[in-house]
Amino acid sequence: MKKTIIAVSALLLASSAFAATTHATDDTVANAQAGANTAKEKLHQAQHQGEEQKLKAKHAVEGKSDSTSSKVSEGAQKGWNKTKEGTEKGWDATKEGATKGWNKTKEGASDLKKKVTE
Repeated sequence: MKKTIIAVSALLLASSAFAATTHATDDTVANAQAGANTAKEKLHQAQHQGEEQKLKAKHAVEGKSDSTSSKVSEGAQKGWNKTKEGTEKGWDATKEGATKGWNKTKEGASDLKKKVTE
């Protein structure tokens, strides 16, 4: 009987330590993802700026840099790039929200399991 109580106590201590470690890991992963999203956004902004400059250079070579059609084309390119960036930000926020929700669910289940075993 005494061995069983010691084993159960050790198991409960280990499970709470594991839950704390998992929570810290979840926070670390969330921070890393936020940093990766920021880096990805900056990369894509630089790529889009390059595309826009390339289009302007193309129009300049063709001698159309002041024409209405080139201005419309460049504006459309800028608009499209902004749309892509906004969509990507929204998708990243959705993924992060889903991950946070899942982590809260796991945490709640762990807490519930701990209460049931007490």
